[in-house]
Amino acid sequence: MSTQQIITTPNHAHHLGKKPLPEQPTGLDLIQHAVINGASIEVIERLFDLQQKMTLMQAEREFDEALSRCQAKLSRIAADSNNPQTRSRYASYAKIDSIVRPIYTAEGFSLSFTERDCPTPGKTRFVGRLSRAGYTREYLKDMTPSTQGPKGNDVMTAIHADASADSYAKRYLVKDIFNVAIGEDDNDGNDATEPRRIPEARVKEFCERMNNCANEATLRNVFRAAYSEAEQIADRNAQKTYIAVKDARKAAIQ
Repeated sequence: MSTQQIITTPNHAHHLGKKPLPEQPTGLDLIQHAVINGASIEVIERLFDLQQKMTLMQAEREFDEALSRCQAKLSRIAADSNNPQTRSRYASYAKIDSIVRPIYTAEGFSLSFTERDCPTPGKTRFVGRLSRAGYTREYLKDMTPSTQGPKGNDVMTAIHADASADSYAKRYLVKDIFNVAIGEDDNDGNDATEPRRIPEARVKEFCERMNNCANEATLRNVFRAAYSEAEQIADRNAQKTYIAVKDARKAAIQ
């Protein structure tokens, strides 16, 4: 007996009694109908496979819709941490998690992490598993634990390097999964191709303000504001300019 025969068999209502097949039957309806009509195990297995595919398609569709809603609720996250080795700012995993977790859990998602052997020697493969209603999607991030700093000198133990790689991987996986943007960029100063710069007009404005300061107290306040702004994006040229102008003006005041 074929699937079509099960659906259209003339006496199916007799077998089902008060439970006739719905006009738009689900996979479970068809399986139940097939069993009552004495269908072969092959037909029932085909219907079961069909039900599984339909369930999976529905779960994937609902997963994507929920993920889209999460991303729509997320805006750019401000950096809250400093990398002392590269003198740059980034958003910590704790900061990202505190903002993203309430949003994705409200949509029924759960997020877990694990590790696997990486095909690339020297790297560790970190896996983020995002699950919702029985459907799970995996995201991968390969990291290289390193005990050395930007200048090649040892700055941590092997255990600390593993912990650092774990933290980095989780942070970047969450960013990738939910398409989170951090400030204007979030490269920790390690992957930057173009250095960020304070606009020339802004540098000129601060320099003029310092040159117009009548006393050292006012000069210190203006300098701190200027230098802090440049420090946040690691604009070394602006920092050097501010220091030179401050020192010159301080000498003139004295």
